[in-house]
Amino acid sequence: MPYIEARGLRKAFGTTIALDGVNLRIEEGRILGLIGPNGAGKTTALNAILGLVPYQGELKVLGRDPWTERDQLMRDVCFIADVAVLPRWIKVSQALDYVAGVHPRFDRAKAEGFLAKTTIGRTSKVRELSKGMVAQLHLALVMAIDARLLVLDEPTLGLDILYRKQFYDSLLNDYFDRSRTIVVTTHQVEEIQNVLTDVMFINRGRIVFDCSMEELESRYLEVTVHPEQVATARALKPVHERQVLGRSILLFDLKVDALDRQQFAAFGDVRTPSIADLFVAELSNNRSNQAGHA
Repeated sequence: MPYIEARGLRKAFGTTIALDGVNLRIEEGRILGLIGPNGAGKTTALNAILGLVPYQGELKVLGRDPWTERDQLMRDVCFIADVAVLPRWIKVSQALDYVAGVHPRFDRAKAEGFLAKTTIGRTSKVRELSKGMVAQLHLALVMAIDARLLVLDEPTLGLDILYRKQFYDSLLNDYFDRSRTIVVTTHQVEEIQNVLTDVMFINRGRIVFDCSMEELESRYLEVTVHPEQVATARALKPVHERQVLGRSILLFDLKVDALDRQQFAAFGDVRTPSIADLFVAELSNNRSNQAGHA
């Protein structure tokens, strides 16, 4: 059974279409990066998955309808929003006590372990903590809950680079296993590339790219082409081209025209493109196609 499955998922706010017939399927034991520009529909998709907004179409999360069965669903789902909101008057120790009292799957020892990596005092009140510390506390509370599905919407917003690295290390080492699934959105794409098993791009309410990281690494390559080889490389129909410091960088989809990876070494430096590079290429092509049909 897929952990999340949507068919024809649609959500409009007045005349604004936030989700436009989204189809997706996310299996158990995957870490999916949902990547898109501002206003693309990422947060709306997450809110639908969490049962926070009504929608049209079909959506099942852990076999349940998230809108009509949200109470039962939330026993197996955790969510970290882009802005950590905790009562300003509460002490850290009281926050731990509260979550321990309301959630049967909260592991206090694990939360304490996360907090031990920070400088947060147990007697401190939330209003005495910096923005980054509040985010750290929020992450410690949520990641200590034994949930089957973890949904992260810009989870490290406001954190410095050191704690962002610690967070993703903890996510892999202390939280993720093959019985859990994680969905994460972030603009810091470079920091999660090595964490993901799958990536989706969403733009204007539609899924425009869906690929496992294994397929991405075997299917796509990027070549920084020697100037004298540019015309020959272009003849192989790259899916995108950009200029960096006067050099042409061409992105190829090996699935197109059954291209052979070995032949590209003669053109220049070859590497697997980053998610960010693919994202820019896909959205650029998407906009060009839309302009061509206008």
